[in-house]
Amino acid sequence: MHLNVVLLAVLLYIVLQLAVAFFVSRRVVSESDYLLAGRRLGPWLATFGVFATWFGAETCIGAAGEAYRSGLLAVASDPFGYSLGLACAGLFFAATLWRRGLVTLADLFRQRYGGGVERFAAVVMIPGSLLWAAAQVRAFGEVLASTGALGVFAATTIAAVVVVVYTAVGGMWADSWTDLVQGIVLIAGVAAIGLVFAHDGGFAQFSVHGLGEPLEDGPRPLLETLAVPIFGTIAAQELVARLLAARSPQLARGAAVGGALLYLAVGIVPVLLGLAAAASVGPGIEPEQLLSTLAQQHLPMPLYIVFLGALVSAILSTLSGSLLVAGSLAAHNVVSPLVQRAGHVMSERAKLRWNRVAVVLFGVIAYALALGSDSMYELVEEASGLGSSGIFVMMVAALWLPRLGGVASAVAALVLSVGVYVLGEHVLGWSYPYVASLLAAAAGYLICVPLGRPAVAARA
Repeated sequence: MHLNVVLLAVLLYIVLQLAVAFFVSRRVVSESDYLLAGRRLGPWLATFGVFATWFGAETCIGAAGEAYRSGLLAVASDPFGYSLGLACAGLFFAATLWRRGLVTLADLFRQRYGGGVERFAAVVMIPGSLLWAAAQVRAFGEVLASTGALGVFAATTIAAVVVVVYTAVGGMWADSWTDLVQGIVLIAGVAAIGLVFAHDGGFAQFSVHGLGEPLEDGPRPLLETLAVPIFGTIAAQELVARLLAARSPQLARGAAVGGALLYLAVGIVPVLLGLAAAASVGPGIEPEQLLSTLAQQHLPMPLYIVFLGALVSAILSTLSGSLLVAGSLAAHNVVSPLVQRAGHVMSERAKLRWNRVAVVLFGVIAYALALGSDSMYELVEEASGLGSSGIFVMMVAALWLPRLGGVASAVAALVLSVGVYVLGEHVLGWSYPYVASLLAAAAGYLICVPLGRPAVAARA
């Protein structure tokens, strides 16, 4: 009965999020409304949008589980690396990107390198968003399954259906308003488990080594561990979309920096809980269900429901943002240009329809990836590493090196970034696959400068 009440409360919270999405969807009348909330987000919506979108399942569930199993070194990337990446994006990129009048990051590459590179870059970026979305679907299933009333498969299926509907209907407007609510619930839930666990003496023993179980592939060098979240965050369309939706360049910068500070402050709590649980509770808990297990053991039912609402909030905000990004890259940067090249003019209604169809399609793919994955933490790291080094190199060149390199340089950077990363990570087992892909992308870009046609003049 207790578990059924908890599950019912969580499902009611999800239904309320869906209701908000349907209500706000009335404001969506154009592609700009759907993808960027009409570029009208104020400080609260913009800041909590950055925080809630980035603070996903891997920070709550994955980071706590990794800290519990393998210690502090296992979570250097999250929350520390991702917080630093958000701050760097805000300080050095946000305002400059906002002033370009973009809809997606791929638009920047169309301005600089032409339509072919725009579409190629979009195709390279989409898999990362899908992997990120799959991690959240998996986490959503784990949260619902932790109530004991549903199996993981059934819970994951429910999670996928809910978020596909949630995202397809409301777009960025729905994401932004629900992110504000979800961010507040998230902070309250994480604070609740942290304070109650401390009150019960959970932090009396503490081990920075966790249970001492080694990482599956051995410890990663710190440079590689931090490079992935920092450069992957800066080059992520999920973040760029939030920055472009702010109503001014100054607000875009402040939202990213404020989101980074919130991310670090809230994200350190699950890490501390994982490290403390390894010493005070000991082995025997499935790492990815550690937080839910601690909450069941230490929180009274009302606070436990708030905590599960916090996990659901973290997952919903990140998952909806990832699906929206994948859909926008496919519909706005691949389908729409090809339709226009064929001589057809797409109406705003047609653009909206294509974006929503793409969201549904990628939601199904993310669901399939979630069912076949072993770890949400690994999915997130793969999402941040795959192709983002080439995107980062192209961003820097497009924004600040307007006369250096053309189409050949951009294509070389993208191909080498993906090829070197996949080769180093999955074939040769290098210690620095992402750093190698970043260096290869930069080298390929520079080497091909004499081969490319003159670059498109950068817009002010």
